[in-house]
Amino acid sequence: MKTSVDRADDELLERFGYQQQFARTVRSFESFALGFSFISITTGIFTTFGFLLNTAGPRGIWTWPIVIAGQALVAMVYGALAAKIPVSGYSYQWASRLTNPQVGWWLGWMSFAYLSIVTVSVDYAFTQVAFQPLIGMDYTPTSAALITLGVMVLQAAVIVWSTPITTRINTVAVVTEFIGIVELAIILLGATILVGEAHWGNLWSTALVPRPGWYAWLGPGMLATLLGAYTIVGFESSANLAEETQEPRRAVPRAMIRAVLISGLIGMIFLIALSLAVRDVAAASADAAPVAFILRDTLGTSIEKVFLVFICVSIFACGLVIMVTNSRLAFSMSRDRRLPGHQLLRRVPRATGGPTWATLAVCAVSGAIVLVLRENTSALFSLFTASTLMPAILYAGTVLLYVFGARGIRPDSRYFSLGRWEWPVILGALAWLVYELTILIGPAQFRAAQKYALGAIALGVVVYALMWLLEPEAMRSQPGAMGEEALEAGEEEPPPPPRAPQGAGGVPVRTGR
Repeated sequence: MKTSVDRADDELLERFGYQQQFARTVRSFESFALGFSFISITTGIFTTFGFLLNTAGPRGIWTWPIVIAGQALVAMVYGALAAKIPVSGYSYQWASRLTNPQVGWWLGWMSFAYLSIVTVSVDYAFTQVAFQPLIGMDYTPTSAALITLGVMVLQAAVIVWSTPITTRINTVAVVTEFIGIVELAIILLGATILVGEAHWGNLWSTALVPRPGWYAWLGPGMLATLLGAYTIVGFESSANLAEETQEPRRAVPRAMIRAVLISGLIGMIFLIALSLAVRDVAAASADAAPVAFILRDTLGTSIEKVFLVFICVSIFACGLVIMVTNSRLAFSMSRDRRLPGHQLLRRVPRATGGPTWATLAVCAVSGAIVLVLRENTSALFSLFTASTLMPAILYAGTVLLYVFGARGIRPDSRYFSLGRWEWPVILGALAWLVYELTILIGPAQFRAAQKYALGAIALGVVVYALMWLLEPEAMRSQPGAMGEEALEAGEEEPPPPPRAPQGAGGVPVRTGR
């Protein structure tokens, strides 16, 4: 049975032009779990630690707090928007309503392209740095591609089966990741510090990287930032399930900011433990799965296998949440008739099952990317850099959207807002994003990632033109509240919960059985 608050949120959705199609089954902790699982410090560190060792050396872990600070500022801007426009589709919806549908379409399309690529990146990482080391399988591009395809199909099946089951699986995986990564950090610290084998010099060592020029412009010190920049993304997935979340205007902003801060703290502890445990930096740097190598070298094969099971669960859940996020974005754009095949993609056959056809479609798109890259031995590096560049572009676009379309939102004491800290937060977020984009656009080694982004834009031009031809009215008009009206839509007080009938002296009267 729906509560009065749920009914108020459903009525708010109607002001944005939509009928409620989902069951609001996502609670506050599950909303946080979505963002935490998408970030997945396990996935990020296992995927990029080898890049860090080869590019900057272990010393590069100290760039992690810089990323946490920058991404926390971005999350605060997202939180202010999510509290005002709690609609699935996040940046796509915000831009469509605060500027125009064309700007919204392009933010939506780039988000769709990014999520399709990062699904491959994460599931490929699951195969190469966790699952294959767990079962003792040697890496080959073909075997990795086949396993990655199988993982995607399994994730899509779970999502189509049931949204509540999906969020519960993810919640269990988040608890597993939290416990697993904390225990692993404690065990690594115990196995090194307590027995006097901690390699303290690693914390400031550049290892294989020449020390001169480490702090140079676009040098190793700046490139090391990509360890965190790849990892601390996806917190906004909580906003993309706003229509399935209980009290989204309260839950979603808190979920995003907490996901960034908690992930940052745990990740820093784990990175320190990992660096202290590295005995042979050269050997770890040369290994295809360096974190698994360090665990095996420090703790032995048996304990390595146990923790690889935890890690497989965490990375699988990360890919699961990314696919959920992409399916909701595709559904949101299709509901407005702005994607090819929208007649199918916008259908929600069951309230608890989510948009089935949208889920299958995004799985198919990511699967096609895997098939294209199946013989590419450097696929993981290319996908990792593309999965860092594209969200940085989207974050920058959304912060600018806030500046030009939503700045000066009247503070609402009931929900999250930037208040007096608005300009410091905005300027800090923009400074961080300019810094990050400079790193990703400057060096020649990231040209493959840039080509992926340019390819997504080129394909977007084709799809954009096709939709203008097929659905010109839908591409130029937006249902429901727009502009200032959209920002004010969430300001009405929700109706109070119904009070029980009272007898003499104000004593509640029990009704029914």
